[in-house]
Amino acid sequence: MKKIISLLLIFTFGLSSCEKDDICDANTPTTPRLVISFFENKAPAVPKNVINLKVVGEGSPNGTGIIFNKTATDSTQYITSANTISIPLRTDKDSTTYSFIYDAYNSNPAAVNTDVITFYYTRQNVYVSRACGFKTIFALQPSSTDPPTIPFLQTDPAGDGFWMQRLILQTYNIDSENEAHLKIYF
Repeated sequence: MKKIISLLLIFTFGLSSCEKDDICDANTPTTPRLVISFFENKAPAVPKNVINLKVVGEGSPNGTGIIFNKTATDSTQYITSANTISIPLRTDKDSTTYSFIYDAYNSNPAAVNTDVITFYYTRQNVYVSRACGFKTIFALQPSSTDPPTIPFLQTDPAGDGFWMQRLILQTYNIDSENEAHLKIYF
């Protein structure tokens, strides 16, 4: 009888050392990405798919870009033709710069168009749990305060004209991926 009670006590203490938060659940929200939706410029309520869009972060090795198609094994993994994308913001600095290359793999180089956007923000680390650690949330901020500006800067480094006609910020706070943060009309 003493052996059974001892075994039960050891078993009970062994189970009590495991806690629910020792494993980070895959459904736990982590650092959110910036969600961008694309729309028809002439009919603003109509979502529009981009054509072979490649998004490359500043300093990206070999210009590889963001992986949109995880099942592809060639350069098509960096291409999307969707009307909504999610891109990460840097957690180690207060700005992130991306090149948005429209029709990136077109055989006619004149059809390829690149716009560059730099996003400016502040960062806040938020504790999630012992297993998951911290996540970073972002608050988009103007790049300067004199005069006040919008929290992103769009440039056309190739001089090929802007393919993105209008950019409309939906929310300054990037704390989830439940809705679009930025709408782009083209």
